Amino acid sequence: MTFDDIVAAAERIGPYVHRTPVMTSATLDEELGASILFKCENLQKVGAFKARGAVNAVLSLDGETAARGVVTHSSGNHGQALAYAASIREIPCTVVMPDTAPQVKVDAVRGYGADVVFCAQSEREATAQRVRSELGATIVHPFEDPALIAGQGTAMLELVEQMGDLDVVVAPVGGGGLLSGTAITAAALLPDARVVGAEPELVDDSYRSLVSGFRQPRVPRPATLADGLLTGIGARPFRILWEHQVQVVKVTEAQIVAAAKFFLERMKLVVEPSGATGLAAVRAMGVHGLRVGVIVSGGNTDFSWL
Repeated sequence: MTFDDIVAAAERIGPYVHRTPVMTSATLDEELGASILFKCENLQKVGAFKARGAVNAVLSLDGETAARGVVTHSSGNHGQALAYAASIREIPCTVVMPDTAPQVKVDAVRGYGADVVFCAQSEREATAQRVRSELGATIVHPFEDPALIAGQGTAMLELVEQMGDLDVVVAPVGGGGLLSGTAITAAALLPDARVVGAEPELVDDSYRSLVSGFRQPRVPRPATLADGLLTGIGARPFRILWEHQVQVVKVTEAQIVAAAKFFLERMKLVVEPSGATGLAAVRAMGVHGLRVGVIVSGGNTDFSWL
């Protein structure tokens, strides 16, 4: 896939997603001695950037394929996004969710009209394949689908259109769809900018993969408050991130919670722990004197982390 795919996705999804605002904090800028610009995808449709990719993927399906419906596996945000996208075309949608998924995300998926099938975290892909074969539906993978990655890249495209030049761009990384779309866009528009992934240290397969140069197995039985980042890095995103020399910064659970609390208390923004990893990474890596764009990936949370 190419930057042209991302430009085409932006045009395709424009009527169905928000052009989210970019927000700042004078307190944080003073703390870090930098200019930090937050692209607030927590204010996106379904409360997360994943609306972008899901809508692009569903709108890219031909009519006959779309009519058979779509299925995916998700801890919540991608499931909500696909359910929303399916509602646009009025087609069936089934979401396979881990039995540990936050109830607020389960309720939201159902609220958009999708059916939910529960399974163990480790059985998500196998269960989704079984559902696909039973229903004849099309799987829209949460991070491997090229159309989905192109849609995710539109967040970065908007950020550059809104704010211009940046020295560093930071986005969370789980499966890698958002970060790989961000890297492709940054390479086209800001070739000198450094692209960084933010990852919980308890789920550090992306970090290990990009350090070693080989896609590493995901952490068994991962446990982090950043429930949207539990998935191991995908094969396609890994290739894209390796090609673009993306680095990953690991952050602790305490750093993630501190970042989420900062958003809530100082910026009056509801940001889920997964979305707060970007700020946690910026604080950890040192960005003095730099202009930094941070994609705040989502805001769907039950506040259990408080």
